[in-house]
Amino acid sequence: MNVQPGEQANEEIEITTRSPEETRSLGEILGRNINQKTTISLSGDLGAGKTVFVQGLARGLEVPSDYTITSPTYTIVNEYPGRLKLFHADLYRISGGISGAAELFDIGFEEFYEANGVIVVEWANRLAPGELKEDLAVSISTVDDLTRTFILFFYGRGKTNLINLLKKTFEISNPDNPET
Repeated sequence: MNVQPGEQANEEIEITTRSPEETRSLGEILGRNINQKTTISLSGDLGAGKTVFVQGLARGLEVPSDYTITSPTYTIVNEYPGRLKLFHADLYRISGGISGAAELFDIGFEEFYEANGVIVVEWANRLAPGELKEDLAVSISTVDDLTRTFILFFYGRGKTNLINLLKKTFEISNPDNPET
């Protein structure tokens, strides 16, 4: 996560997926329910499922099926048309901290913020704190070959309906309140 110092998540939920298709489904549900400019940060180890999640998000955003959603590790950013444009960034190969922000400035990354779309940033932790102000931060942990744990941190705008939908669809726990 890469939020402003002292900023707290409005809500935090945990979701476990047990297959790549469930991971895509989670992304798709989020994509179907995003109706405005949104920035999402993704963190997790290599192979955790970040790109699989983005593939589902693209489905939910109605990116045409003839587009193959791949990790933009070497291109830094892939752009896809859809109900809202999808900008998929992978910062794994950029330098960390201030020099990483300079690299993004050089490729015109700030222009994506001006577009009415969804910006998904893998490896956002490569940026200096506060450089990326996300609406949703997603942390992915690998449990085993197929199982992933997603912790979703919602910021800013109200996401109550989306959170309730996710709770109905997936096995949910709230790390702050184990009763949920």
